[in-house]
Amino acid sequence: MRKNPLYNVVTRYMWDCHFSPVPVQKVFLMPSDASPAATSRSNLHPPPNAKHAGEDYLRDFSTDRRLFLLTGMAVVVGIAGALAAWALYHLISLVTNIAYYGSFSAAQASPPSHGLGWTSVLIPVAGCLIVGLMARFGSEKIRGHGIPEAMEAILIGGSRIQPRVAVLKPLSSAISIGTGGPFGAEGPIIMTGGAFGSLFAQLFSLSSSERKTLLVAGAAAGMSATFGTPVAAMLLAVELLLFEWKPRSFVPVAVASLIAAALRPYLMAGAGGALFPMAQSLPLAPLALLLAAVLGILAGLASGLLTQMVYAAEDAFLRLPIHWMWWPAMGGLVIGIGGVIDPHALGVGYYNIAALLAHHMTTGEAVRLLVVKAIIWSVALGSGTSGGVLAPLLMMGGALGALFGAVVPFGDQSTWALIGTAAIMGGTMRSPLTAIVFALELTHNIGGLVPVAVGCVMAHATTVLLLRRSILTEKVARRGYHVLREYITDPFETMRVSDIMARPVDTLPVDMRIGDVVKFFTADSSAERHKSYPVVDADGRIAGIVSRSDVLRWAVDGWPSGQVLSDVVAEQELTVGYDDELVGLLADRMATADVSRVPILRQGDRKVVGLVARRDLLRVRVFGVQSENKREVMIPLRGGKLRPRAGSD
Repeated sequence: MRKNPLYNVVTRYMWDCHFSPVPVQKVFLMPSDASPAATSRSNLHPPPNAKHAGEDYLRDFSTDRRLFLLTGMAVVVGIAGALAAWALYHLISLVTNIAYYGSFSAAQASPPSHGLGWTSVLIPVAGCLIVGLMARFGSEKIRGHGIPEAMEAILIGGSRIQPRVAVLKPLSSAISIGTGGPFGAEGPIIMTGGAFGSLFAQLFSLSSSERKTLLVAGAAAGMSATFGTPVAAMLLAVELLLFEWKPRSFVPVAVASLIAAALRPYLMAGAGGALFPMAQSLPLAPLALLLAAVLGILAGLASGLLTQMVYAAEDAFLRLPIHWMWWPAMGGLVIGIGGVIDPHALGVGYYNIAALLAHHMTTGEAVRLLVVKAIIWSVALGSGTSGGVLAPLLMMGGALGALFGAVVPFGDQSTWALIGTAAIMGGTMRSPLTAIVFALELTHNIGGLVPVAVGCVMAHATTVLLLRRSILTEKVARRGYHVLREYITDPFETMRVSDIMARPVDTLPVDMRIGDVVKFFTADSSAERHKSYPVVDADGRIAGIVSRSDVLRWAVDGWPSGQVLSDVVAEQELTVGYDDELVGLLADRMATADVSRVPILRQGDRKVVGLVARRDLLRVRVFGVQSENKREVMIPLRGGKLRPRAGSD
């Protein structure tokens, strides 16, 4: 028995609705929304370049004049970041003087390097207990070393950091480090500077990306003021925090970092030069560079081991039947015992890094420092105590390098300690460029550039191949989020619409009657019909678009079968694309308008030359996958002779 035409169109419409994405908001009118008596031409919504047909409107960068606004705001953030570094350092010294010397003073101080009795174990326990209470009743986000929290705020928090975190994070870190915690101050300073940048940005009408720029600008300023390494701070922002490479974000971050570096000599006592000055290293022989590569691999293995130790400790604490508020106190107990064994492992310990780079530490002292520091640092960090990772990594890397230099016949131990310092940082944080420049800015030892670069690259390659995630991204991943650390070219921003559009395109004439359109969609062969068709005039120019859902509505509402399409699509608001524009622009327009099919016009005469559907956009992804996975020999060699490919000249 022959089916009713209405049955055919309803069946096909239900099928399309079931397997098509459900629109959340109708932005553009459909033909069925138009009045039958409308007579004016369809309202086209072309891309911004439509007024300048044939003009090359593309640029290398998308930055606009808002860069001036962000840069001006970055000056304020840079000053605040430098002041935050100054305040935290004095706060750490204040806590250290109170806890270990019984003096209410903010003069620079470190935990005693000798003479600590067993009663001193209670000092880090008390400090970490206070940190646990602050996290429990203040904000849980103060736990950890700061950089993963900043990454999480950028990726999922709209670059918004709560005011209480900006206050509690430096305070808890000062208590933790000041009572002997084996951490660096740079992580909390980065988080504090980033928190101020975020809070400052929230006072103004800014986008999430612009808030991110100011957040990272504050973080870079904090690092630059701490170490006097403005270029490394910029690179850290690019490699770890920005998740993009755009002048819109890089320039404000660079300005904030430079402002903080310029203020550092006036804020930090004796901070006019390199933090760890070194004599210039002599060039190493080629064989010695191979040994630098070996040290880089060892540093990469050590980075992986340290990462595993931290999260093994965290997993062990998770299995305890007590609230996490008490974990830092238990970590503090391990810190205290480690401090009795080797007091040099307590606190920030910059003097240890200086001693290693100056070859003022014996082999036995380096071994003890490396072992004790690794254990108490990983356990304390796994317990959720607040503190940074950068200074401990530099210290342990320097000890590893010094031990390596003691057994190789090339170079001096200071150079090998420098290589180990940079390599373990580059491997653990997976930021090799930052590590290379950081080592040079810390020491002003340009002579060590080549061996340091060799060690950092090999350490980075080792950890990337052996570990799925770094010590920073693992914490974010454990909260249910994935961080892709690779910067790649977006094929949506390189391919043209003409590369993916369907052509030739089937169209319907404007003088076609409604009754004929209904028959067209409901005929027995309607299963072969597309979901929608562009409507064109006699010259091939776009007039509108008709979809199967429109035909269903016409059939149900009983529109006059003698009416023509030109009347129906007259008031239609239509989204179109052009064959020479980038696919990314068209995809953005389709997503904003919530349309699944867009007619493609030719620049100049605006005739319909193609059609792009959502499934066509997936072909862009296919091209990207093929460029990564499709392997072929372009110049085949057969019989020992070069044979050009067929069709080549």
